[in-house]
Amino acid sequence: MTKKSKTNTKQRIMDTAVDLFNKDGVQSITSRHIAKEMGISYGNLDYHFKNKEVLLLAIYKQMRAEMSDSYKAADPATGSFDQIHRLLLHLESFQYKFRFFNLDVLEISRSYPKINRLLKNTLRIRKQQMSDLFKRAIEDGYFIKSTEAHIEQLLLSIRIIITFWLSQEELLSNSKSKKNSSGMSDNIWKLLFPYMTEKGQLLFQELVDGSRG
Repeated sequence: MTKKSKTNTKQRIMDTAVDLFNKDGVQSITSRHIAKEMGISYGNLDYHFKNKEVLLLAIYKQMRAEMSDSYKAADPATGSFDQIHRLLLHLESFQYKFRFFNLDVLEISRSYPKINRLLKNTLRIRKQQMSDLFKRAIEDGYFIKSTEAHIEQLLLSIRIIITFWLSQEELLSNSKSKKNSSGMSDNIWKLLFPYMTEKGQLLFQELVDGSRG
């Protein structure tokens, strides 16, 4: 088996696992389910990923890498406020692509120590990156100066929304209130809107109109 075919097989296993995890949850899916879905032997899958923790760790590392670019410092020409807007939109689409992770995050972190450690490290990094991004937006005049004193609480509130957004959606899946609810990024912006300067509010409206158009 060539190196390229090994890589392709590993990625196919990861992609199939994500599809099954999204559909039925992490705890309901075994390696044998994944192998059967792919039409390969269990031994072939075990050759690439010896257990579920190794597989989930590989998927999480892929998730982590995929989000990294959106958190990195923006090109000065792009602007801090626009980066926040794009980051929130990416986070929302990311939620649905890997919906299983936030729905099962507590079970995953309790069951798989290596993922738990990497997740905690990632959350620390993301918190600092988002804090730096908000401070840039304050310096750029998009948020009022006093926002800096509330950054810790705002970041906590944003993290809670991100972590539990899909859970509350599932709970409201048969509820009329879901039909009237806005998306995750919209709700985060509602949280941030009172802290915006007039300059920030005007740019926010432009960005929202542009993304809807």
